[in-house]
Amino acid sequence: MDLRRRLVGSLSLLLAALLAGTALVQLYSLRADVAAEVRASSQLVTVLLAAGTLAPDEAQALQPLLAQAGLRHLSIRTEGQAPLQPARDSLSGWLGLEALIPSQPEQQIRIGQQTLYIAPYPHSEISERLVDTVRLWSTLLFFSGTTLLVAWWSADRALRPVRELEASLHRLARGEPDPALPQFDLREFGRVARAIDHLARALGAARAAQQALARQLITVREDEKRTLARELHDEMGQTLTALNVTAAHLERHGATMAPAEVGECAVELRRELRTCSGQLRGMLKTLRPHGLSAHGLQQALADLLQGWRSKQTAITFELLLPAAMPAVDEQLALVIYRVVQEALTNVVRHSGAVSCTVQLQATAAGLQLDVMDDGCGLPSDLAWQGGLLGMRERISMVDGQLQVWHGPAGGLHLHALFPLRHQSCAGVAELAGVAA
Repeated sequence: MDLRRRLVGSLSLLLAALLAGTALVQLYSLRADVAAEVRASSQLVTVLLAAGTLAPDEAQALQPLLAQAGLRHLSIRTEGQAPLQPARDSLSGWLGLEALIPSQPEQQIRIGQQTLYIAPYPHSEISERLVDTVRLWSTLLFFSGTTLLVAWWSADRALRPVRELEASLHRLARGEPDPALPQFDLREFGRVARAIDHLARALGAARAAQQALARQLITVREDEKRTLARELHDEMGQTLTALNVTAAHLERHGATMAPAEVGECAVELRRELRTCSGQLRGMLKTLRPHGLSAHGLQQALADLLQGWRSKQTAITFELLLPAAMPAVDEQLALVIYRVVQEALTNVVRHSGAVSCTVQLQATAAGLQLDVMDDGCGLPSDLAWQGGLLGMRERISMVDGQLQVWHGPAGGLHLHALFPLRHQSCAGVAELAGVAA
């Protein structure tokens, strides 16, 4: 059941009860009025019959009948009897309603040997109407109070799930994985609960991805440290050892060596120093390419692919660059470089590809990067984890988008779009036309 139907149903039942109660009050009042009218008519007939059978000196015998009242809207008295006066402490007298009623003259009626004085007596009608009004007001007051209580109870019951939803959101904010929501009867709160469950699953997946990315970051850092240590030991270590040997030879035999031999040692030292300098530049370029910009990015990508060509002869690498590159900042250039670096690493390690193409294009939407290979691709249950997760996080840092799909002939196609935030649309479109 939804909230609207429950509220409409509750109010409908309450209004029906109010109408039924009002009808019962009116029926009770009508029944009392009819009974009083019948009693008044009977009393009037009794008085008239008694007056017709009494002698003139027996007028006092009518006093008990007249004292019983019950004649409702008439005042009857015998000759010599004072007219009937309303009670001064009555509600109608307190409200001053008698002053609004014009006085009516008495009418004399001769019945038998008795003379009766009959006059209208509206005070009884006023009293009856006041009683009916008080009864109706009491009924309305009772049902108004009942309506307020029912409305408060209905609102409290209807909004009780809101407190449970609020508590579940607080649990999610504290990092608890399960919002622990009950089953709601109302359809609206059920939809909100399902949305919160979906949010909890999404937050759980985001936290898991964040933890996986943190673990991957630690792993990558450790791998970089091990790689750097290995290269320092295997490459620069050998070069430094050769430098040390040559320098030690000069130290021991320099005084007795011929000038030509000293020159050969100097040439050897310079050659080893150039080798060491080249190795150091290669390590620094791997850690962070220097001078990345529009043209520096092109050269850095070319050097990156050339490095893989020199290491992997089984894979053919191809680089396609635009004729004109838009102006990009160093952060965007570094992200593009790292994405290509990670993509090529995955191609070499996991794809088993024969060829790989890296294409960078300047389009109206921004810079478009495509890395395509003809390898084995990815499993059907592709998940954003490992290197793909790291690439997506890097690309999202510059408001880019990453898509991955399998090529029509096999392999994997990685597509990334990088918006140029500091480049006008007209300028990018012009560059895109030049590149085409």
